[in-house]
Amino acid sequence: MVDHTHALSFGAAASDYDRFRPRYPEAALRWALDGLSKAEVVDLGAGTGILTRALLALGHQVVPVEPDPGMRTQLADATPGTRALAGSAEAVPLTDGAADAVLAGTAYHWFDREPAHAEIARVLRPGGTFAPIWNVRDDRVDWVAELSRIADIRDKAGDIAEKYADFGPAFGPVELREFTHRTTLTPDEVLGMIRTRSYWLTASAEDQQRVERELAELLDTHPALAGRGTVDLPYRTMVLRARRR
Repeated sequence: MVDHTHALSFGAAASDYDRFRPRYPEAALRWALDGLSKAEVVDLGAGTGILTRALLALGHQVVPVEPDPGMRTQLADATPGTRALAGSAEAVPLTDGAADAVLAGTAYHWFDREPAHAEIARVLRPGGTFAPIWNVRDDRVDWVAELSRIADIRDKAGDIAEKYADFGPAFGPVELREFTHRTTLTPDEVLGMIRTRSYWLTASAEDQQRVERELAELLDTHPALAGRGTVDLPYRTMVLRARRR
């Protein structure tokens, strides 16, 4: 079983989550959808609707599903005309074969995988696509690695290619593609982004103060960051894709 304590900690910071978390590159979404156009897509673990809005902009019909009521409220506020359904990866409130594709934006690592795979397969039409996607900070850049250390950011995705190489017997082989991506933030917005992480949201006041202090020092002193009005935070957008048998 998956511990959902951290997964359900984001609702309290839903507005900041929506503001500061990175978007998804269009090329990654088009690859995730495996050539589908104007598809019926489920955004599973939709959060505040960052992925939902990107899919809507590509012309798809999107049904967001999200367990956290705070996130659902933010999604509705930020996405006119769209309402997220209350549900989870393990209990999707849709009929059998309702979707051409199911996507999960930076959420699959929270799923209880075996029941989730069965539910996703149930909701997908035969031949439909399941594609989890992550924006992973590029820790190959030294200051990004230091930021991750300071804020104790541990990407739950882990080694995606090895950890999530199989979606169970209902799905065919899993493909992996990586895309480069970046987001531009002010130093204050970097701190705002850190305040949307599950570690921060569940940390003690003392730990939060430590993170703020050390992060301010990094931004003020690192040669790549000192004196700059904005910071380009690099990401590796990782997409897994498989077809329902």
